[in-house]
Amino acid sequence: MLLVCRFAVAESDTETFTARVRTALELLTAQPGCRGGRLARSTDLDGRWVLVVEFDSVVAYRRSLSPFPVREHVIPLLSEALPDEPAAYELALSAADGHAEQHVSLLASDAGTVRLGEAAGPATPRGGLG
Repeated sequence: MLLVCRFAVAESDTETFTARVRTALELLTAQPGCRGGRLARSTDLDGRWVLVVEFDSVVAYRRSLSPFPVREHVIPLLSEALPDEPAAYELALSAADGHAEQHVSLLASDAGTVRLGEAAGPATPRGGLG
C-alpha cells in the first residue's frame, strides 16, 4: 500500500517543512509494516513536494497511524497535503531487476457500493489489470 501526498510549500517554509517531514518519516518507518518512505522535490514546479510511504498492507498503514506521537506529528502534516486527489493507493504492479509482478487487489469488487457494517472481506477481488 502506498501513501502519496503532494504539498505546495513556500520557499521560506522549506526548512521547517522538511524538518517536519523528517520527524514524520522517522515515526512512520518505526511502525511495524512500514517498508520505507521518501520525500522528493519537483524539478518542474517550485515549491512542490511529494511524500511517498510504502506499507505492507492497508491494515499496516492504518495501524501505523494509531500511536500518539504519530497522531500528534504526522496527521497534522498529512492534513496539509494538496486535497485534489486521493492519498492512499494499493499496488497493482511492481518491478525490480527487469521483472514485473502483478498484485491482486485486496478490495472486493463491490467495495465502492458496500455500506458501513456490511463488509466482510473480498470474496471477489477488484479487477483492473488483465
